[in-house]
This record gives sequence, structure tokens and C-alpha cells, in this order.
Amino acid sequence: MTGLVPVWAIYTVLLAALIAANLPFINERLFVVGPVRAPKAAAWRLLELLVYALGVAAMGWGLETHLGQASPLRWEFVAVWLCVMLTLAFPGFVWRYLRRQ
Repeated sequence: MTGLVPVWAIYTVLLAALIAANLPFINERLFVVGPVRAPKAAAWRLLELLVYALGVAAMGWGLETHLGQASPLRWEFVAVWLCVMLTLAFPGFVWRYLRRQ
């Protein structure tokens, strides 16, 4: 079992990704602490989503290097990670844009 990443690290990264992916859609502040933008433009929400995705990826990379040897990050990983973040952001997107007012 040596060499395997502990389960808590995997669940931590997935939970952080789920929260970070929906955060731009559930508040009207810029990056949670900035000024209130009501209504906040979709471009701001996408920028926040990208920044949060980079933050969660950095957290995962930090956990990976702390727990063992980090694997190289090639373009395939980046493409899959962005797709995962977009998939995790779907509930927030539906709540913000597709629900009936």
C-alpha cells in the first residue's frame, strides 16, 4: 500500500473543487470578498471559476508533492481538470441562470 495517496487527500481536493466550482454562482461579490456587483456579469463568473480551478489544482499538487512524488502536468491533465470544474459548476449554473424566478 505504500505509494498510494491517502483517501482523505482525494476527498479533500474533490470537496474543495465542488465548493470552488459553485462559489462564483452563489454570491454577487468579486472573489467572495470584493465589492458587490449586482448583477455580476458572466465574464466575472468565468474568470472566478478559472482562478478557483487554478487554486484547487495548486492545492492538489501541493498535497501530492507533500505525500509523495508529483506526476508531471501535461496539457491532457489541464483539459480534463477544466472539464471536471465545468461539470462540478453545473449545479451552481442551473441555480443562477436556469431556475424560475
